[in-house]
Amino acid sequence: MRILVTGAAGQLGIDLVAHCELHGDDVIGLDRAGLDVSDRSAVLGSVTTLRPDVIVNTAAWTAVDACEGDVDRAVRVNALGPRWLREAASLAGAHLVHISTDYVFDGMLDRPYHEWDEPNPQSVYGASKLAGEREVGQDACIIRTSWVCGANGNNMVKTILRLVREQPSLSFVDDQRGCPTFTADLAPMVRRLALDRRSGVHHVTNGGAVSWFEFVREIVAESGHDPAMVHPIATADLDPPRPAPRPANSVLDNAVLRLAAEPLLRHHREPLRELVAHLLA
Repeated sequence: MRILVTGAAGQLGIDLVAHCELHGDDVIGLDRAGLDVSDRSAVLGSVTTLRPDVIVNTAAWTAVDACEGDVDRAVRVNALGPRWLREAASLAGAHLVHISTDYVFDGMLDRPYHEWDEPNPQSVYGASKLAGEREVGQDACIIRTSWVCGANGNNMVKTILRLVREQPSLSFVDDQRGCPTFTADLAPMVRRLALDRRSGVHHVTNGGAVSWFEFVREIVAESGHDPAMVHPIATADLDPPRPAPRPANSVLDNAVLRLAAEPLLRHHREPLRELVAHLLA
């Protein structure tokens, strides 16, 4: 299979390209300099020239707070980009896989969100990502994930490993819950769903729901420091407050995979342990 990966310089993009190469795929990874997904002409030109069997769109503007101040950019990248990719995929006969987010939900449910729950984004980022889901259409495979961490790029694990060396104590919110998801596990599932040419929405996260406070304590403990240095605070007490609202409940039920008897990703503590060991080596 010839696989085109957009956003190939991001956390997931880097691991996905490496995983596809490891398995002998004819994979083409394009970062933003190689393909700006918000440029329709560039998208159509690249896809019709390369003629991939599968397009995996990991490209997105994920700066959640910055999106609040630049709605047009968020829409161009996160909504129009998927539109142009769907159009190009149709011309090339390629299957489209699109990566989305837990931010499409408002976080008000008292249970994990499954794929048939009604989205209700509360931020510009979430709204632009939901628009992108609708642009790719029902024939595409939409993969919603959450709290992504990996060996590349910026993420919470890397941030905490830096902060424990700089600060005697840390404070993180204990009223936002989600499932940390690691690209080392996510990338193989993305490839599997892509090669199977799956359609519709799939929630794909590692197991084990935690608050940010609990997750940070786990990171600190894995790094060999005392987790008691981490203290809980409420979202309302953040100073300064974040421009974009965060969903209090970001826990995604991987219902489609579970009900189809597909293997689920591991509990997040296992890949967390592996990632911390790798980053500290």
